[in-house]
Amino acid sequence: MDSTFRRIPNIHLQDLINGLLQGNRAFLSRAITLVESKRADDRKMSAQLIDKILSSEHKSLRIGITGVPGVGKSTFIEAFGKMLTSLGKKVAVLSIDPSSNRTKGSILGDKTRMDELSRDPDAFIRPSASGLNLGGVASSTRETILLCEAAGFDVIIIETVGVGQSETVVKDMVDYFLLLMLAGGGDELQGIKRGIMEMADHILINKADRDNLKAAKKAKEDYKNAVHLFPPNEADWVVPVGLCSALEKTGIEDVWKEIEKYNKHSKTNGWFEENRKRQVVKWFHERIQARLEDSFYSKPAMKEEIRKREELISSQKISVRKAVEELFS
Repeated sequence: MDSTFRRIPNIHLQDLINGLLQGNRAFLSRAITLVESKRADDRKMSAQLIDKILSSEHKSLRIGITGVPGVGKSTFIEAFGKMLTSLGKKVAVLSIDPSSNRTKGSILGDKTRMDELSRDPDAFIRPSASGLNLGGVASSTRETILLCEAAGFDVIIIETVGVGQSETVVKDMVDYFLLLMLAGGGDELQGIKRGIMEMADHILINKADRDNLKAAKKAKEDYKNAVHLFPPNEADWVVPVGLCSALEKTGIEDVWKEIEKYNKHSKTNGWFEENRKRQVVKWFHERIQARLEDSFYSKPAMKEEIRKREELISSQKISVRKAVEELFS
């Protein structure tokens, strides 16, 4: 059996809740395994678990981090996470790894890429396979955020795979969305999706060091000019554009200062709570759609009907539209 769907060791629900609220890492890992499980009995228990911890008073700041491959997300997150723990913050990193469409396997290598942070007693790193979910984001990530929050983590970082739609999905589960960019590739705005830039609450040019510093400064001005052309965002926030070097650990503290400014700003004008309310309603509808799809495909009779129509459409004896209409008639 695939280890993704393994049965977690038997444990009483209240014991799991107590261990979680005490910040016990072993209980947190067990709780995450529970919400990731596809078994019907585990799903029922995980729903009870999430219900029980919703009243937890501890609230975290949720930060999404995205960027193109090679931008240095893991190096940045490690430097940023270590800086936060040095300030007395407890940090959880939820890293969504790409999964193979053929084998459903994933790399799950972030603990090795963030070796120093993974050994920090005030940090917790949990890689998850994205599976086939929209945008490459694990379906249980939202529940995992709540579990980490209940376990006492102050800052929860969600690292995207960076494959297009994943940015939109992660944006819908965080309070602050940080876009990491690179300089030195010619026209800095060429090939950059405007939609991703408009989603960002902060644009940060990484690797602003050594021979790349001049190009990074030029890129910063280009991005600042581009940001001014965008309409105001819903938080009524002017998106900052900054420089950092995760490798040399420069500019990292400035990132946290901007996040704190945004946090205060969005709570003062009411956007912070409004955004969270919108996100949880959207999550509700996503879960409905997922359960309906699961129920539809899991019926043995429906599997056979689908198989028959696959043969008919592949041999062009029936159109895809008609095949679908017949399944729902």
